[in-house]
Amino acid sequence: MSDTLARGPATPTRVRALPADLARGARRRPVTVTAVALTLAVVAYGLLVWQRRWVSDDGLIFLRTVRQILEGHGPVFNVGERVETNTSTLWTVVLLGLALLPVPPEPAALVVGGLLSVVALGLAMDAARRLTGLGRVVVPAGALVFLAMPPFWDFGTSGLETGLSFSWLAFAWWLLVRRSQREPRLFVAAGSRRRPGSAWPVALVLGLGPLVRPDLAVVAAAGGIALAVLEQPRDRRGARRIVGLGALCVAPALAYEVFRAGYYGLLVPSTALAKEAGVSRWGRGYSYLRDTVATYWLLIPAAVLAAAALLMVAQRVARSGWWTRRRDGVAAALPEGGADVRRTRAWDRAGTVAVAVAPVLGGLAMLLYVTRVGGDFMHARMLLPAIFAMLLPVMALPVRRRTVLPLVVLAVWAAVVGTTARPNYHGISASGIADERGFYTQLLGNPHPVTADDYRAHPYVAGGAELVAESPRPVVALLARGTGPAGPEWDLVPLAPGSPSGLVFLNLGAAGALNPLDVRVTDTVGLADPLAAHTTNVPDGRTGHDKNLPAAWFIAAGGGAAVDSRAATGADVAAAARALQCPAIVELRDSVSAPLTWGRFWDNLVGAPARTELRFPRDPVLAEVACSPRR
Repeated sequence: MSDTLARGPATPTRVRALPADLARGARRRPVTVTAVALTLAVVAYGLLVWQRRWVSDDGLIFLRTVRQILEGHGPVFNVGERVETNTSTLWTVVLLGLALLPVPPEPAALVVGGLLSVVALGLAMDAARRLTGLGRVVVPAGALVFLAMPPFWDFGTSGLETGLSFSWLAFAWWLLVRRSQREPRLFVAAGSRRRPGSAWPVALVLGLGPLVRPDLAVVAAAGGIALAVLEQPRDRRGARRIVGLGALCVAPALAYEVFRAGYYGLLVPSTALAKEAGVSRWGRGYSYLRDTVATYWLLIPAAVLAAAALLMVAQRVARSGWWTRRRDGVAAALPEGGADVRRTRAWDRAGTVAVAVAPVLGGLAMLLYVTRVGGDFMHARMLLPAIFAMLLPVMALPVRRRTVLPLVVLAVWAAVVGTTARPNYHGISASGIADERGFYTQLLGNPHPVTADDYRAHPYVAGGAELVAESPRPVVALLARGTGPAGPEWDLVPLAPGSPSGLVFLNLGAAGALNPLDVRVTDTVGLADPLAAHTTNVPDGRTGHDKNLPAAWFIAAGGGAAVDSRAATGADVAAAARALQCPAIVELRDSVSAPLTWGRFWDNLVGAPARTELRFPRDPVLAEVACSPRR
């Protein structure tokens, strides 16, 4: 106590007398080096993304939905059929906004997706820099993984929501880190100039996660817990504040879920049914995970960065109680063992740890979920947001004696992987995993397929679209079982007068882009077809494409005659027509095609849980037996 009194008056005087320009000059060099290093990483990633620019077939699916909205048909893929083919609600909204601009939609989607990916890397590194501590030389670390893996280049554009996912992850965590660096109220009262920010924007941004992608909800939940810890709910008023923040977090997703259930009649997008997102396929998922991890030797950076992450958390927690030291003549006025000081210190430590580990735990939960559902058919794509999330706390590391070796190891790994590591298969592997960009650039003979016209070189879709356009009566185009000398052959099966013409093909994006909006473009796996989405899986089918609705269903649904063709037998068409009269299937079709009155909306809403669980055999004969009313 006497020592404090002896040097108390002199300490604040010396600190106040320190010239501001001298303090800034002491930090100028590390800040400059850090800015140059992080900027170079962002520029390098931008160049890599531009070098691999393209718009995928699935990216074109989003754009057809946007076209339908602009034509007044609502957020649908086919006119008069309310099916949610777009997994990302917010990406659809972004593309809708871009469509209002006087620019072609495909290049706009490419550019904005690429910019969002690049901005995400910059935000992620800046957040890691802030977590590390200002005034230090900080260089890219986890960002080297982002720069080294070609899938991060490929899906940086692609017309999909991946760039939006990266930017949401980075921005949400950046806000959390900024919030975690706020001063305690005692320091605000003492005249601190640091701005603490507000918790409400953080909660709102976190709440948008499930609208970017439904599986990002686990990361949003982890971030929400970290935010609750940061807000220190130490009394009743604080508890009410936490409840309000939690309500704001869940409000966007809950509001859209009510719309989804009432409009589409399901609790999940049709894509979740098509890929059976609730079924466990751990074996397939492990193969998908191994395909990515082994290709890019990811265990090396994982081990190095895991050690670095533990070090960063330990250092940050150790610094979290710095205000209790006697510095700047302010902490000296605080009771050394006061209850408020100890409580504030404990909550701040907990908040620091929560913010540091939230993206890691959220990303790990995403990785486990993707593995559980069997992965995907696109090489590495579904793992990229999880990897990015787990990298966030160590996207950038300070240059210190203890970090030099990890940084060197990461740099060597990134150089080797970025120049040599590629999937050991061309197109599609034996297990059904596709190098999506490599497959389409080879199929189309174009290194940068972007527009719908670029996809006219598709050897299958373009021919079927031309046949449908030339037909004088309603028909459904079905790819024949074999191909002739001239290439793929299509069956044109006549439909009932007044039925819309249709084309059935797996690649919905290209098929939808090359056909008019009034042509019903659908698929056999259930992304856009409500019947296929509710059928049982093909045993040991390809992940993500393991449903295969027989052609007889499409003919019967369009009122086609029960006659033999190369696509289906008359007996199967007749069985499908009878199965379509089963009450459960009738109600299913009404939920997507009946006029959307308030009564229909309510029926869809209350029936959504049971309808989401509905499954029937893909074989029309078995479906007729299973769905027929019991006597």
